[in-house]
Amino acid sequence: MSRVEVDFDLCESNGVCMGIIPEVFELDAEDQLHVLTDEVTTHNEKQMRESVRQCPRQAITIVE
Repeated sequence: MSRVEVDFDLCESNGVCMGIIPEVFELDAEDQLHVLTDEVTTHNEKQMRESVRQCPRQAITIVE
């Protein structure tokens, strides 16, 4: 099973990933990013890979 990981040392919580797939990534009131589910499924894989690609800080990876 593949899963998504965020390097919070690199993450700037700019929300690009949340804009792509809000059911996985969420910013709280303090602009801290939270991963709601880390599982990459057949239903979300395209958006998960797009969030990895578009992350400005390259803080998101998919671990196979």
